[in-house]
Amino acid sequence: MASVEYVVISEEFAGQRIDNYLLRILKGVPKTRIYRLLRKGEVRVNGGRIGPSYRLATDDKIRVPPVRRAEAEPITPSVRITDRLDAAILYEDDRLMVLNKPSGLAVHGGSGLAYGVIEALRDSRPDLPFLDLAHRLDRDTSGCLVIAKRRSALRRLNEAFKNHTVVKEYIALLHGEVKWQKKTVTVALKAVAGPGGERTMQPDETGLSARTDFFREAIYPGCSLVRVRLHTGRMHQIRAHAQYLGHPVVMDRRYGNPSADKRFRNLRLRRLFLHASRIQFEIDGGPPVDVAAPLPNELLATQKGLSQ
Repeated sequence: MASVEYVVISEEFAGQRIDNYLLRILKGVPKTRIYRLLRKGEVRVNGGRIGPSYRLATDDKIRVPPVRRAEAEPITPSVRITDRLDAAILYEDDRLMVLNKPSGLAVHGGSGLAYGVIEALRDSRPDLPFLDLAHRLDRDTSGCLVIAKRRSALRRLNEAFKNHTVVKEYIALLHGEVKWQKKTVTVALKAVAGPGGERTMQPDETGLSARTDFFREAIYPGCSLVRVRLHTGRMHQIRAHAQYLGHPVVMDRRYGNPSADKRFRNLRLRRLFLHASRIQFEIDGGPPVDVAAPLPNELLATQKGLSQ
């Protein structure tokens, strides 16, 4: 941008935080730079200074200062990534889309990542003025991920997740042969800083409430295939609760068993065996959504190897 620009907020962006909106329109500008612009008052709304948590309203007039082109140059996702995401769309209507997120791809950029799923989708779908994440999946987890195409749909989806009316099911392979048909874990979880600053969720009665239901699907020598239903959406919830049970998820580098994982590396498994297999919900403004994501080939190959 070579000069000051003024942007009038449409209804689709009402309710979004100003810092997130600026990150969207100033592609490639570091987050620290965005916050500096806000702190110094270079970004103004309706002529006044605002903080990064300010939520936009319809017809707000934003003053966007000039930003050097070199700072704003985005790192564009490769055609291979955008094509892969386009092919991964399982369901789409005028409110939202559900895609089968690949393992290894973060849902959004940041923390050293130039882009994630949402940035790649925005790059490949310039015809859509609004795209935002309705929830999150861990980087190493594959499966159903919901993307809102309207601000109104995002608000309704956020309410549905908050009210626990969204059915979320996963398939996981756990170490050890479980003895139960069903196990419900309701242990509260608290974020703890680990080595290198990585956060893990640990059982703690002062933490956030969490409920996970595990259902046994199959038993293999030394491991168990389970279906998992989430009733809450805490960070790493399934992985932390599986570790609490003494049956960590296979190939979990943060909560797992590295020595036991060697067997699965020999089966050429290189990723976390955790897949968001189904999501079901209903929100105002459209038909009910019930989407299943097929198990990725690398996980199917591991199952086949265990059966031989």
